[in-house]
Amino acid sequence: MNYNYRYRLDPSVALQETLDYHRDLYRQVYNHFLYRLNREDETTKYGEINQLPSIKQWWDDLTGLYSRTLQNVVERLYTNLSRLKESKDNGRAVGLLKWKAPTEYRSFTYRQSGFELKNTSGQTVLRLSKIGEIPVHFHREIPENATIKQVTVKKEPTGEWVATFGVEMDCEPLEPPENPKKSVGIDVGILKYAHDTDGTAVRSLNLSDERERLEREQRKLSRKQHGSNNWEKQRKVVAERHADLKRKRRDFLHKLSNYYAREYDLVAVEDLNVAGMMQFDSNSRNRASAAWSTFLRMLEYKCDREGTHYVPVEPKDTTKDCAACGVKTNKQLWVREHSCPACGFTADRDANAALNILSQGLEDIGVGYSESMPVETALPTDTVVSAKRVIETGSQGKS
Repeated sequence: MNYNYRYRLDPSVALQETLDYHRDLYRQVYNHFLYRLNREDETTKYGEINQLPSIKQWWDDLTGLYSRTLQNVVERLYTNLSRLKESKDNGRAVGLLKWKAPTEYRSFTYRQSGFELKNTSGQTVLRLSKIGEIPVHFHREIPENATIKQVTVKKEPTGEWVATFGVEMDCEPLEPPENPKKSVGIDVGILKYAHDTDGTAVRSLNLSDERERLEREQRKLSRKQHGSNNWEKQRKVVAERHADLKRKRRDFLHKLSNYYAREYDLVAVEDLNVAGMMQFDSNSRNRASAAWSTFLRMLEYKCDREGTHYVPVEPKDTTKDCAACGVKTNKQLWVREHSCPACGFTADRDANAALNILSQGLEDIGVGYSESMPVETALPTDTVVSAKRVIETGSQGKS
């Protein structure tokens, strides 16, 4: 399995200038090959990569760049081109690839070679060929059985530099458990972010104060003259507010997904089409803020890492069906209680959906009901947990 580990860098002023210089040169190379792509009748990725040695003969600055990273710039261009073609084949209206402005090309990648992560006098540093050694805020260890395949160095809009290590770990494919001891079904929502079959309901993270601060700083930015020094200072403030929102949201999602991956042997969740749900006119901002796709991705890879079986379930009718007898009952969104007219079973709307998700997940992998599943009996008493408690329980390291 492939995983990413992200760390903040602490380069000196001189190293920041070097990193910026290399980043801008890679951007110019990207634009140069985009120009060739638009002018030449037939070009191929490997044919263009083979042009690099001859280009270096008249472009002297390129001799100071690492050759494998230069090749990766060309690969990046053709990867963008293939994604554009894929979108076009899917019926989307697409344009042409655009040249990258200095603020739009923020990262470059060392793949397979040219980098080394080492410990020097108690300080972890990242050595990059042609650049030097950069101190790393190594807030968590990379597993010993992991092999580092690549590192991507990126300049955030706030001006911070970060390094993302792509690692490969040997993990055997999981076989469906014959009789999982601890299994859980999770229904995700907006007011209650997650409601599981153990009766735990986690409230959504309240970021209203952070949004208000962001909007206030954005209004200040709109009053500045674009491109001026004051505008640039305020732009960084706005970027910091965006980064603060993103960090807090991802911190909450990391810790919540980590809890489920470590506490259970099997996790069943809805296989949501979030992109399709975003097309609805109502409540789209709250749906986007919930970041369900991010949560499900995190939960899936952490289940793989922890040896927990991850089961995506078709979400159709999980809210309507009765968890006790299976009779379908239509409910408006504002109706927050399930009450079955056939068998009289009553429960919280989300708790009923979580039970249906778990039973469907067990059925999909060929496992029957567990004796401990509260389907034919009463549900456990719901325990509402605030998002703040989820955040405070986990580690304080940024991710």
